[in-house]
Amino acid sequence: MENPHSPISIPEASPKPYKKSFVTTLMEAASLRSPFKEDTYFTSHLKASEKKALQELKDKLMASYGPDGECTMWGIPLLAEDEKADVVLLKFLRARDFRVLDSFRMLEKCLAWRKEFKADSVGEEDLGFKELEGVVAYMHGYDREGHPVCYNAYGVFKDKDMYERIFGDEEKLNKFLRWRIQVLERGISLLHFKPGGINSIIQVTDLKDMPKRELRVASNQILSLFQDNYPEMVARKIFINVPWYFSVLYSMFGPFLTQRTKSKFVISREGHAAETLYKFIRPEDVPVQYGGLSRPNDLQKPASEFTVKGGEKVNIQIEGIEAGATITWDLVVGGWDLEYSAEFVPNKEDSYTIAVEKPRKLSPTEEAIRNSYTSKESGKLVLSVDNTSSRRKKVAAYRYTVRKSTLE
Repeated sequence: MENPHSPISIPEASPKPYKKSFVTTLMEAASLRSPFKEDTYFTSHLKASEKKALQELKDKLMASYGPDGECTMWGIPLLAEDEKADVVLLKFLRARDFRVLDSFRMLEKCLAWRKEFKADSVGEEDLGFKELEGVVAYMHGYDREGHPVCYNAYGVFKDKDMYERIFGDEEKLNKFLRWRIQVLERGISLLHFKPGGINSIIQVTDLKDMPKRELRVASNQILSLFQDNYPEMVARKIFINVPWYFSVLYSMFGPFLTQRTKSKFVISREGHAAETLYKFIRPEDVPVQYGGLSRPNDLQKPASEFTVKGGEKVNIQIEGIEAGATITWDLVVGGWDLEYSAEFVPNKEDSYTIAVEKPRKLSPTEEAIRNSYTSKESGKLVLSVDNTSSRRKKVAAYRYTVRKSTLE
């Protein structure tokens, strides 16, 4: 099979009997639930009752703050008669099912909280959490529709010393919450706030090694702050590496969530991160630790996606490599657990095939392969992915660059 480009397909994987509990039940329930439908924010798409609610909310704001009152959010004057203000107001209305009084109260509380918290300036502060940047919560790339993606992983806090440094007392906890809001505010700064634009982000939460009991207070406070002050800011919540005890975690934050929020959930069991994320995010934008090709400070060169069926061996042939050229490639298969090799095949019939990388078994936790080879003669590179010992279909991606020799 040469250069396969099959569309992403998430295989049906039968869970182990002892894990068919809350996680499986929740996934089945999610598949039956109506999928979340993101608002377009075009006022022309609103029902008559919704248009009326929007105008009533504007009237209440005007009566409360007056034409010269300070009433801005994310740099947008809410009393201005423009589409950006409408987008913000519709978020609050949608969060309260277009109940005007409830939406107005939520908006007032949010404005007061933002002023007290100094949320408008938090994005520029140095809060001193260098060790958490790019690890615990961080913005990284975009999904296939253009939404900024925020990754969250709290597994590092299983280390007691780390936990004490960050959550040891109330002052430390409040500082962490401020940092977590900072990450979110930076993500929101990437949004368009215009009808038909990108008006929300994607949240990916890695539950691997997350200490459930110790983070109860922080988790509840973060969720409460987000839901009270950032309505309709998240288009989808993807939970990856979901352990069997997810029911305990869910019981912690479930009561804090609305049904609309729960409709955004995507649940992915341990070992299925890549195939879940590829459904929403291109491989070159998925971090290497989650089965993608994206590394820090990397150029985001597009990748080719393919699937490897159970019992199948795939050979990717990269032809037209000239003598003296250097080819660099990235390759990843979600949940590897298969054999990989690479060889260079010269064009001349009397030349020998060169084993660039000998066949080796790759474990499920291995990150994307990156390697390079400089050819002495013209030929092709063949990357082999051998899945013949498995019945499970797997998602995969690769990309490459060829740099020609500078010699005459």
